[in-house]
Amino acid sequence: MNGRRRHIITDSIGLLLTVLVTAADVTDRQAARVMLPRLREKFRKITLIWADGGYTGRLVTWAREKLQLTLEIVKRSDDMSGFVVLPRRWCVERTLGWLMRSLRLVRDFETLPASSETFAYFSMAMLMSRRIAIPAPAAEQLAGTSPCHGGGPTLP
Repeated sequence: MNGRRRHIITDSIGLLLTVLVTAADVTDRQAARVMLPRLREKFRKITLIWADGGYTGRLVTWAREKLQLTLEIVKRSDDMSGFVVLPRRWCVERTLGWLMRSLRLVRDFETLPASSETFAYFSMAMLMSRRIAIPAPAAEQLAGTSPCHGGGPTLP
Protein backbone atom coordinates (compact mmCIF):
# COMPACT_ATOMS: atom_id res chain seq x y z
CA MET A 1 0.00 0.00 0.00
CA ASN A 2 1.29 3.48 -0.86
CA GLY A 3 1.33 6.31 1.62
CA ARG A 4 2.09 7.01 5.22
CA ARG A 5 0.18 7.67 8.40
CA ARG A 6 1.23 9.88 11.27
CA HIS A 7 0.14 8.62 14.65
CA ILE A 8 0.53 11.22 17.41
CA ILE A 9 -0.04 11.53 21.13
CA THR A 10 -0.50 15.03 22.53
CA ASP A 11 -0.96 16.50 25.96
CA SER A 12 -4.22 18.18 27.00
CA ILE A 13 -3.30 21.48 25.32
CA GLY A 14 -2.22 19.88 22.07
CA LEU A 15 1.57 19.83 22.39
CA LEU A 16 3.25 16.84 20.79
CA LEU A 17 4.44 14.09 23.14
CA THR A 18 5.16 11.23 20.73
CA VAL A 19 4.88 10.63 17.02
CA LEU A 20 5.13 7.48 14.90
CA VAL A 21 5.17 7.43 11.11
CA THR A 22 4.09 4.13 9.56
CA ALA A 23 2.92 2.66 6.28
CA ALA A 24 -0.68 3.53 5.48
CA ASP A 25 -1.90 -0.01 6.15
CA VAL A 26 -0.86 0.03 9.84
CA THR A 27 -3.96 0.32 12.04
CA ASP A 28 -4.35 2.65 15.00
CA ARG A 29 -4.24 -0.28 17.43
CA GLN A 30 -1.02 -1.65 15.94
CA ALA A 31 0.64 1.77 16.16
CA ALA A 32 -0.58 2.22 19.74
CA ARG A 33 1.20 -0.98 20.82
CA VAL A 34 4.46 0.68 19.72
CA MET A 35 3.68 4.22 20.90
CA LEU A 36 2.24 3.59 24.36
CA PRO A 37 5.38 1.90 25.76
CA ARG A 38 7.45 4.81 24.38
CA LEU A 39 5.07 7.27 26.02
CA ARG A 40 5.25 5.38 29.32
CA GLU A 41 9.05 5.37 29.20
CA LYS A 42 9.34 9.12 28.50
CA PHE A 43 6.48 10.38 30.68
CA ARG A 44 6.14 8.19 33.76
CA LYS A 45 3.53 10.41 35.46
CA ILE A 46 0.93 10.08 32.69
CA THR A 47 -1.80 7.65 33.75
CA LEU A 48 -4.84 8.58 31.62
CA ILE A 49 -5.08 8.68 27.84
CA TRP A 50 -8.14 9.73 25.86
CA ALA A 51 -8.48 8.01 22.49
CA ASP A 52 -11.06 7.71 19.72
CA GLY A 53 -13.00 4.62 18.69
CA GLY A 54 -10.14 3.22 16.60
CA TYR A 55 -8.38 2.16 19.80
CA THR A 56 -11.15 -0.01 21.29
CA GLY A 57 -10.88 -3.72 22.02
CA ARG A 58 -8.09 -5.65 23.70
CA LEU A 59 -5.76 -2.64 23.53
CA VAL A 60 -7.58 -1.05 26.50
CA THR A 61 -6.97 -4.13 28.66
CA TRP A 62 -3.38 -4.51 27.41
CA ALA A 63 -2.54 -0.88 28.27
CA ARG A 64 -4.04 -1.25 31.76
CA GLU A 65 -2.32 -4.57 32.56
CA LYS A 66 1.08 -4.12 30.91
CA LEU A 67 1.66 -0.36 31.15
CA GLN A 68 -0.63 0.71 34.01
CA LEU A 69 -2.27 3.26 31.67
CA THR A 70 -6.00 3.98 31.62
CA LEU A 71 -7.10 4.18 27.99
CA GLU A 72 -10.46 5.99 27.97
CA ILE A 73 -12.32 5.84 24.66
CA VAL A 74 -14.14 9.06 23.68
CA LYS A 75 -17.18 7.71 21.88
CA ARG A 76 -19.45 9.38 19.43
CA SER A 77 -23.09 9.38 20.50
CA ASP A 78 -25.44 7.22 18.41
CA ASP A 79 -27.94 10.05 17.99
CA MET A 80 -25.39 12.35 16.28
CA SER A 81 -25.43 12.70 12.52
CA GLY A 82 -22.87 14.37 10.27
CA PHE A 83 -19.64 15.95 11.48
CA VAL A 84 -19.46 16.58 15.22
CA VAL A 85 -16.42 17.77 17.18
CA LEU A 86 -15.74 15.22 19.92
CA PRO A 87 -14.41 16.39 23.27
CA ARG A 88 -10.68 15.77 23.72
CA ARG A 89 -10.30 14.56 20.12
CA TRP A 90 -10.16 18.19 19.03
CA CYS A 91 -6.66 18.53 20.58
CA VAL A 92 -5.13 15.92 18.27
CA GLU A 93 -6.84 17.28 15.15
CA ARG A 94 -5.70 20.82 15.98
CA THR A 95 -2.12 19.62 16.50
CA LEU A 96 -2.16 17.85 13.14
CA GLY A 97 -3.38 21.10 11.59
CA TRP A 98 -0.52 22.99 13.23
CA LEU A 99 2.00 20.45 11.93
CA MET A 100 0.60 20.63 8.41
CA ARG A 101 1.75 24.26 8.23
CA SER A 102 5.23 22.83 7.61
CA LEU A 103 5.75 22.28 3.90
CA ARG A 104 8.10 19.35 4.52
CA LEU A 105 5.35 17.51 6.39
CA VAL A 106 2.62 18.32 3.86
CA ARG A 107 4.61 17.15 0.86
CA ASP A 108 6.34 14.33 2.72
CA PHE A 109 9.81 14.82 1.27
CA GLU A 110 11.40 12.51 3.83
CA THR A 111 12.43 9.06 2.61
CA LEU A 112 12.75 7.41 6.01
CA PRO A 113 9.89 7.33 8.53
CA ALA A 114 12.37 8.26 11.30
CA SER A 115 13.28 11.44 9.39
CA SER A 116 9.62 12.35 9.08
CA GLU A 117 9.11 11.78 12.82
CA THR A 118 12.09 14.00 13.61
CA PHE A 119 10.77 16.75 11.39
CA ALA A 120 7.41 16.60 13.18
CA TYR A 121 9.21 17.20 16.49
CA PHE A 122 11.20 20.02 14.87
CA SER A 123 8.03 21.63 13.52
CA MET A 124 6.41 21.50 16.97
CA ALA A 125 9.54 23.05 18.52
CA MET A 126 9.39 25.88 15.97
CA LEU A 127 5.70 26.42 16.71
CA MET A 128 6.28 26.52 20.47
CA SER A 129 9.23 28.93 20.15
CA ARG A 130 7.08 31.28 18.03
CA ARG A 131 4.35 31.16 20.67
CA ILE A 132 6.84 32.04 23.41
CA ALA A 133 8.09 35.00 21.37
CA ILE A 134 4.61 36.57 20.98
CA PRO A 135 4.61 40.06 22.57
CA ALA A 136 2.58 40.37 25.79
CA PRO A 137 -0.39 42.39 24.36
CA ALA A 138 -0.93 39.84 21.56
CA ALA A 139 -0.70 36.95 24.02
CA GLU A 140 -3.39 38.55 26.20
CA GLN A 141 -5.74 38.73 23.21
CA LEU A 142 -5.16 35.02 22.52
CA ALA A 143 -5.87 33.95 26.10
CA GLY A 144 -9.01 31.92 26.68
CA THR A 145 -10.24 28.48 27.55
CA SER A 146 -8.51 25.54 26.00
CA PRO A 147 -10.48 23.92 23.16
CA CYS A 148 -9.37 20.54 24.41
CA HIS A 149 -11.59 20.94 27.43
CA GLY A 150 -14.83 21.40 25.50
CA GLY A 151 -14.61 24.96 24.12
CA GLY A 152 -13.80 26.11 20.61
CA PRO A 153 -10.38 27.03 19.21
CA THR A 154 -8.74 30.09 20.77
CA LEU A 155 -5.31 30.14 19.10
CA PRO A 156 -4.76 30.85 15.41
